[in-house]
This record gives sequence, C-alpha cells and structure tokens, in this order.
Amino acid sequence: MRIYAHRGASKDAPENTLKAFCLAFSQHADGIEFDVYQHENGIIVFHDRTLRRRANAEGYLLETPWSTLQTLDIGDGERIPTLNETLGVVPTNKWCNIEIKHLVDVKRWVNDVKAALSQSQIAIEHVLVSSFNHHWLKAITDLWPEVKIGALSASYELDCTASAKALNAYSVNIALDAVDKTFVQTVLSEGFNVYVYTVDEPKDMEMLAQWGVTGIFTNVPELAKRVMAKRASAKDAVSDKS
Repeated sequence: MRIYAHRGASKDAPENTLKAFCLAFSQHADGIEFDVYQHENGIIVFHDRTLRRRANAEGYLLETPWSTLQTLDIGDGERIPTLNETLGVVPTNKWCNIEIKHLVDVKRWVNDVKAALSQSQIAIEHVLVSSFNHHWLKAITDLWPEVKIGALSASYELDCTASAKALNAYSVNIALDAVDKTFVQTVLSEGFNVYVYTVDEPKDMEMLAQWGVTGIFTNVPELAKRVMAKRASAKDAVSDKS
C-alpha cells in the first residue's frame, strides 16, 4: 500500500512546507500530497484561501502580492513554497499528488507544471493531479493526456466510477468517511486505483490494506510505514509456518 504524506509530514512539521516534505521522505514516505493555487506570479503551495490560520495574517492568499507572501512565516520559520521549490525536494522514484485548489488559465498551468517537472528528478509516471473540481481535471487531461488524474471526491456516488471514466482517470481518491469494502472492490474491478484520505489511525490503515487499496494519504507517514512493515512481517511469519 503506497503511503503519501498529506501536506508532507504535517503532524511533525508545518503543513505544505519544504520542511514537512523533506521530513516525509526521511520517514520513508512513498510520496507527498500538497495543495496548489495559481497565483498571478506562478503556482504556489498552500491550502487555505485566507492567510489567517497558517500565517496569522489578514487577507486572501490570491489578493496578496507574491512579494508579501514570501515574507510570511507559516511555522518554524518556513515560507510558502513555490511548485518549483517543492518538486525540487522530491527524490527520484518518489511520487507526488498535486491537488489543485485554484485554477484560472489551464494552458498556462499545464505549461508551468511541465516546466517545473523538467527541472526536477520526478518522472511524469509518478505525478498524480487531483481536484474536487472535475471540470479543471477534464481540461487538463485534454491538454496533457500523459498525466495521471485522480478523481477526488468526498462522496460515495451511486455510480462510483462515473467521474473516473469521464476523466480517463488513474485513480479515485475518496474520503475515509465515505469509503467501504464494496466501494474499493468495485473501483478496483473496473480498472482504477483507489486512494483514501486522510488516514491517521493504525486500525484504519490495517483495514484499508486488507481491502486492497492502492494507497493512503496520512499526516503521520512514519507511523503508517511502521504499521505496514509490521503487517508484512506478520504475513511472512504466517507464510513461513505454512
């Protein structure tokens, strides 16, 4: 089961910062998940529409000049990173899930992401683009069919693969509160991967692994890797006895 660090190792470091991303990889996460906004000065990594929670400042992210955003402390002296800076700390053979929070110019967004990837060590095969706005995802895949798409949802739809089919998606990314075993079996049987967010409890990690999900998004990647290692050891022990 693939372990993505949700906004980096966000239990141990400020979310969506280079510190959180580097820590996640030092904890052996398979990949990182992070949120992006298309600011007038480029793609920046941040979760909220406003600055209050993360920067203890007033105002909206997109209404604030980049020169000002660069000065804000979002925890432990960390600054808001750009997409280029974020991709620059992802090691070879690791994954990243780019969740889009704001997008205006799809063509410019695709070109900017491609340019950032060309300067990083990441293979396009290890990039997953997701959003709750499936119109954005459709526009992206029309321009960039090579990129993997994650159909993000917080709902267990009556037809749980309809969006994935419409987007020719790689995966369905579903909320933990909405998923069950039947959902996982249905999505996998129809040829899509299943990722579940946000999974921080060992019991839930074990359950999802038993169901065969492709991966999880977690704030505690170190714990998740330990749980999966313990599970693998237990299976090996049973196999040796048989």
